[in-house]
Amino acid sequence: MWKSVRMAQDGASPGDFMVQNVNCPRVKLRQEFPGVALRGHLRSLPKLMEITSSSHASHGNHKENSPFLNSSEASKGGDSYYDRNLALFEEELDIRPKVSSLLGKLVNYTNLTQGVKEHEEAESTDGSKKKVSKSPSMGTLMGVYLPCMQNIFGVILFLRLTWMVGMAGVLQSFLIVLLCCCCTMLTTISMSAIATNGVVPAGGSYFMISRSLGPEFGGAVGLCFYLGTTFAGAMYILGAIEILLTYIVPQAAIFHPSGAHDASSAMLNNMRVYGTVFLILMAVVVFVGVKYVNKFASLFLACVVISILSIYAGAIKSIFDPPEFPICMLGNRTLSRDQFDVCAKTVVKDNITVASKLWELFCHSTNLTFENCDEYFLRNNVTEIAGIPGAASGILKDNLWSNYLEKGEILEKAHHPSDDVAGQKNNLHLYVLSDIATSFTVLVGIFFPSVTGIMAGSNRSGDLKDAQKSIPVGTILAIVTTSLVYFSCVLLFGACIEGVVLRDKYGDAVNKNLVVGTLSWPSPWVIVIGSFFSTCGAGLQSLTGAPRLLQAIAKDNIIPFLWIFGHGKANGEPTWALLLTALIAELGILIASLDMVAPILSMFFLMCYLFVNLACAVQTLLRTPNWRPRFKYYHWALSFLGMSICLALMFISSWYYALVAMLIAGMIYKYIEYQGAEKEWGDGIRGLSLSAARYALLRLEEGPPHTKNWRPQLLVLLKLDEDLHVKYPRLLTFASQLKAGKGLTIIGSVIQGNFLETYGEAQAAEQTIKNMMDIEKVKGFCQVVVANKVREGIAHLIQSCGLGGMKHNTVVLGWPYGWRQSEDPRSWKTFIGTVRCTTAAHLALLVPKNVSFYPSNHERYNEGNIDVWWIVHDGGMLMLLPFLLKQHKVWRKCKMRIFTVAQMDDNSIQMKKDLATFLYQLRIEAEVEVVEMHNSDISAYTYERTLMMEQRSQMLRQMRLTKTEREREAQLVKDRHSIARLESLYSDEEDEGDSVPENIQMTWTKEKCDAEKRNRGSGVGSFRDLISIKPNQSNVRRMHTAVKLNEVIVNRSHDARLVLLNMPGPPKNTDGDENYMEFLEVLTEGLERVLLVRGGGREVITIYS
Repeated sequence: MWKSVRMAQDGASPGDFMVQNVNCPRVKLRQEFPGVALRGHLRSLPKLMEITSSSHASHGNHKENSPFLNSSEASKGGDSYYDRNLALFEEELDIRPKVSSLLGKLVNYTNLTQGVKEHEEAESTDGSKKKVSKSPSMGTLMGVYLPCMQNIFGVILFLRLTWMVGMAGVLQSFLIVLLCCCCTMLTTISMSAIATNGVVPAGGSYFMISRSLGPEFGGAVGLCFYLGTTFAGAMYILGAIEILLTYIVPQAAIFHPSGAHDASSAMLNNMRVYGTVFLILMAVVVFVGVKYVNKFASLFLACVVISILSIYAGAIKSIFDPPEFPICMLGNRTLSRDQFDVCAKTVVKDNITVASKLWELFCHSTNLTFENCDEYFLRNNVTEIAGIPGAASGILKDNLWSNYLEKGEILEKAHHPSDDVAGQKNNLHLYVLSDIATSFTVLVGIFFPSVTGIMAGSNRSGDLKDAQKSIPVGTILAIVTTSLVYFSCVLLFGACIEGVVLRDKYGDAVNKNLVVGTLSWPSPWVIVIGSFFSTCGAGLQSLTGAPRLLQAIAKDNIIPFLWIFGHGKANGEPTWALLLTALIAELGILIASLDMVAPILSMFFLMCYLFVNLACAVQTLLRTPNWRPRFKYYHWALSFLGMSICLALMFISSWYYALVAMLIAGMIYKYIEYQGAEKEWGDGIRGLSLSAARYALLRLEEGPPHTKNWRPQLLVLLKLDEDLHVKYPRLLTFASQLKAGKGLTIIGSVIQGNFLETYGEAQAAEQTIKNMMDIEKVKGFCQVVVANKVREGIAHLIQSCGLGGMKHNTVVLGWPYGWRQSEDPRSWKTFIGTVRCTTAAHLALLVPKNVSFYPSNHERYNEGNIDVWWIVHDGGMLMLLPFLLKQHKVWRKCKMRIFTVAQMDDNSIQMKKDLATFLYQLRIEAEVEVVEMHNSDISAYTYERTLMMEQRSQMLRQMRLTKTEREREAQLVKDRHSIARLESLYSDEEDEGDSVPENIQMTWTKEKCDAEKRNRGSGVGSFRDLISIKPNQSNVRRMHTAVKLNEVIVNRSHDARLVLLNMPGPPKNTDGDENYMEFLEVLTEGLERVLLVRGGGREVITIYS
């Protein structure tokens, strides 16, 4: 009778059979359900034969209404439109996309701009005009290390480091360098943590601080950093002019001293004029094109490197062959060598002793007479000592200690023979004098700009291939390198150069040579030319960077009056911002003194670094879920130490400048706060304000938190038994493990009854829950509601819990155990009603199934996996929850695995790569696996399971009759020997406990009698329909998804400690509620611990910093 043919040759999958018998019910079944494959399930044949024997007219062309199935698609019909493996989720695929389609969009996330709403909207509107951007290709060396080196090494190294060593001595110079380098190293550690916490947009420190500490702090510190960078440009220009007019072409000076004491003011005026000219030229270069600045950047860096190498070469050469730079001493006083040639009182010309130039200067006569001679000149000898004794001379011990001077003091060599008498004041210009009063604090302020420039790498983050790796490594290496150079230079200068030469700022004692140049090899000009070009380059870099920083602040629109500076040329060059930068830099140039400008920019940079450290410390202490830096070597204590050093250095170097800088920052902060910067960047201050009571609540009223601050704020719905004891205490355990004491937890419960009568019970229940919360270490609030119906009470809790911004965003709901066995449908109807309520309120939903098997707080999992099955994307909850659970000691050692489902038309290899990239950007460590689910035919087992489900539903629907109706039906059967089918009168209202009177007086009228006869006539047919019911095609498809997914999940995750799974939404048609419960049961069969997760319709995890 049966003849089966293997279908492999026709492309069917192995195990598929087609039954060749025209009268066979299976053929009929295949004709009506073309997607059903009968894979050897012959045991279900009798059942299927019964099914097909009945009439199917009412089910023939069933189409399921879908919110995204338009008429044209519906007209095509068939299963081809639906994805069989995702049929459970098909009603929501328009708002919760498939993982494969989401990952396709995430591939290009590496180098997007900051993901705030404004930028995203701008991107979407300009999408048509967008050009294909060049992929970033710079590595650690070219992108971070060398730019940081170029920015750190600057004018101070060449013009002031020797002078600092001479004044402070080697030991105190070491301390100054150590303080400054520690400050920048600790700041770099904090900056690395912030920079590796997500994709860093091209914007550097301003973006890092503003997105970490909020618009007020961001705006204040951003402007401070802008002013610091602008004044740095002025300082570099002044350094270049000093080198030009003092060491390269002194004759180019426009103003000349009219008297002996006017040299200083004339020099300042020269610097003002030349500085202004240089500033205009540089601004024009920047305006014409930044590409020219970038092209010459490597040349300027080469100048710096060659100059530093020449210092080391000269120091090594000085051991065996010190350079000849004699210093002329009168007693123990240092003479300015540029005014005479021979270091002697008399010279012999033609065998005749005559007065030297030095005698003429001190005695105002060419004759060897003593009448008008300076007394000090007469009583002290003129001697000549080596300016560069060399590293082997032992001069180091003389230079170990400090020798601070007041303004106008003469540079003297200690322990040199001298007859100490007062000389004539009008001869002071012949000596080398101190031009400013020096102290440890003054030198700190002057030296600190030489360690700034650590932000150069983060400013270029948009051009880096892997910013999260390159920024920390490159910046820390640059700081280590520059610190070693500074320490070694301090040691070499102290060991090779005479103390009075070190204290000679402008090289007057060595014929107006640059002091560091006297040590260099092969020629002093190497350093003079090299330092000139490097300072010019650094000035250009500052004038390039500062306007862009101002433009970024202006475009964020947090300081309204700066809006004009957000505009520029057609190509985006900040023209107006460049103009303002040039005007502010001009103010620095009008100050004209390098030693006066340096402490100003020290203040602004120190203020910036202070807030970088504060940002890292706040984020670390708050432990926000988004704080997951790839750079692991940070700690809040280091950030606080860095912050303290910054604050100390500010007041050490100049307390009045520090107060002015803090006042400026405070005024900007209050202005932004007063103007109401309506920005939400997920900053740490907002996270901190969650625990700051009234002030925080008022602030949180302004709007929902940013994605970066999103963490599950739980409303846990507990069920109490008849004795008011918590039925499932492990729900509280799970909540405590998920929250780890952070954020909001509300424990809610509903007592059925009248509030006036059950108030005492509510109080007792609340106390019981609080005691249980203490036992399970849940930090949160408790709320018990009394309502006539449980479902209404839960709806009230979902709507009204929380206060202001402290509202729940996630509902934890227990699974209705035993719903299949119970005749009372209230439990699962309440469950589905709650699911619908949370969806309507846009809240996330967590349903822990088999919660009794969840671990207690005292257990520890030393191994095992937390498996995430990411089927549809609903905001990233599935990624975030395992990360939060792993913060708790119970789950800490578990590994995370993420599985996603690939369909026939998906490229599973590409999906795996994209998912791995996405997780890398999220800073989440997890194994990635893509499971391929082929569009296999629907099995007979699936068909039979669906059939049993629908028969059971139909039977229960007919059984839900009141007692009176059952008695009435029994009487009809007994009297008339027939089966009568009565329509179910079961309703939602009865479900919630409404009672129907048992004794019903029935009055028979003619109409009722006719209706009863009609009922009797249709009764037999209805009963036959129950037996021979044909499954709904939509239900078959959904059951197929549930069975196939469950099969795959159990196969891969049967030994997992916890399985997280997307929870499909309830059907829009309430008639299918019971089927929905069956689908969930099938989906989670065979799994010990399951967490069903349903997102609230918003993104909860982000790759951005």
